[in-house]
Amino acid sequence: MAIDAVEVPTPPSLSPSHFSQQRHFYLAVDRIQFKMETFMDLLGVAGRRPCLPIVVCCSSRDELDSVSSAVASLPYISFAPLYSDLAEADRAVILESFKLATIRWNPEVGAQSTDDSAPVKEEQKSHMIVATDACLPLLASGELPISARVLINYELPAKKEIYTRRMATCLAAVTFI
Repeated sequence: MAIDAVEVPTPPSLSPSHFSQQRHFYLAVDRIQFKMETFMDLLGVAGRRPCLPIVVCCSSRDELDSVSSAVASLPYISFAPLYSDLAEADRAVILESFKLATIRWNPEVGAQSTDDSAPVKEEQKSHMIVATDACLPLLASGELPISARVLINYELPAKKEIYTRRMATCLAAVTFI
């Protein structure tokens, strides 16, 4: 399995005040069958940081179901899927819970290593939302951004407008993409 990792500078067309601290990384996986394995390896590193707020954007419901199924077995991540036929009240609960998780996130605490053998307390788990593009908050209609610290594009969108919308609706000022 060959993986290329490239750090990409923030696109200049984005507002420098909001996106100035972002770091973009691109992992090119040479075979589709290794995509989920690479994703799980990435979560094995990033997801172990206590209380780290993560958003995974998927282009389709099939991708969302696949990612959700794989992430459900991770003991150090608490996750919730956002999909189009989710009731509005349930969607609001998931977004509010994630907002509280982003408030609890502390980079200094998150930098400490955790003991892999010790069970992870629920309040110390990384928090993840897995969403399709159709379920992301609509900023134009007054919804607040999700403000995650890490955005993972499980599949890069074909249109730059969708990529920009994902960043605008999902990220806090200091983030990794």
